[in-house]
Amino acid sequence: MSATSQITPSFTSNDGLQNYLLQGVSRTFALTIPQLPPELCETVSNGYLLCRIIDTIEDEPALNAQQKHSFAEQFIQVVDAQYDADSFARELAPLLSDATLPAEHELIQMTAQVIRITHNFQPTQREALSTCVRTMSEGMIYYQQMDTRNGLATLDEMEKYCYYVAGVVGEMLCKLFCAYSPQINQHHDKLMKLAVAFGQGLQMTNILKDIWDDHQRGACWLPQDVFSRHGFDLAELKPGMDHRGFEKGLDELTGIGFACLQQALEYTLLIPRQETGIRNFCFWAIGMAELTLRKVHQNKHFTDSQQVKITRKSVKLTIAASKIAVNNDFLLRALFNFTGRGLPQQRPGSPD
Repeated sequence: MSATSQITPSFTSNDGLQNYLLQGVSRTFALTIPQLPPELCETVSNGYLLCRIIDTIEDEPALNAQQKHSFAEQFIQVVDAQYDADSFARELAPLLSDATLPAEHELIQMTAQVIRITHNFQPTQREALSTCVRTMSEGMIYYQQMDTRNGLATLDEMEKYCYYVAGVVGEMLCKLFCAYSPQINQHHDKLMKLAVAFGQGLQMTNILKDIWDDHQRGACWLPQDVFSRHGFDLAELKPGMDHRGFEKGLDELTGIGFACLQQALEYTLLIPRQETGIRNFCFWAIGMAELTLRKVHQNKHFTDSQQVKITRKSVKLTIAASKIAVNNDFLLRALFNFTGRGLPQQRPGSPD
């Protein structure tokens, strides 16, 4: 059976539909999102699926830049109830190639079901989701116009990319958390600033882990200025090479990513202790990112993301330790420091 001819199951609840789709497109979020309070779980699941639709458009090699631009603009209108979701799916689905995962084919085909959930949320929730989709789409369009085969020009450009693909998600989550809890909302401004660093830390981890996967499809999200400073030209990037300058560049970016995760920890500690579900949701992501950075740091000559993928045992240990420490700020800090031991240290930037 081809990716575009799957039999779509039926569901009796929004949670059932979204959990099914999450299992296909992100095992990590399928694991972490259910930890959230029920009032948040549905909206966060929906927000992630909307973002994944944008990702699917961006990553589809069979679409040219103009088509990606057009479908991204259409999808913004779909989320804002200004364009028909079924029409969007019917136009996009036949154009997706086998390079797109079967689960992502299915997600596109089920866009209308996902959007019906979106449109039933409260205005504040819908605004958070819509703003995220709009900003992410604008970023996608911007970077689709660039030649990224030899990396991005500067670290600032990389951080801008991280904002468009992950920082905006952090902002969306922060808005949803603040709308859910008046106590969390007391820290709104501080959380919103830290949320961007949180997203950057997670995205930089993914960029470092996926260097060679991206390289194989003709993309590179590393900053040229960082590696040039260490005497390495990203135009010479190839698997299996041995270059001290490249290793030093990796170390510097690993340190910056780790510094962002330190800010993500501060974000988590601003969440009230009784909100164990939200704290676990945040800290599990931080812990898994730390473990991934350690694997990259300890194995700089890796040539495939699978070589630096954390094991299921590591994931289980992270979850178990987090559940023990979740209500104790001292223990969470100690766990963070223990997990990140040996990582390069960079001074965290100010969230201001």
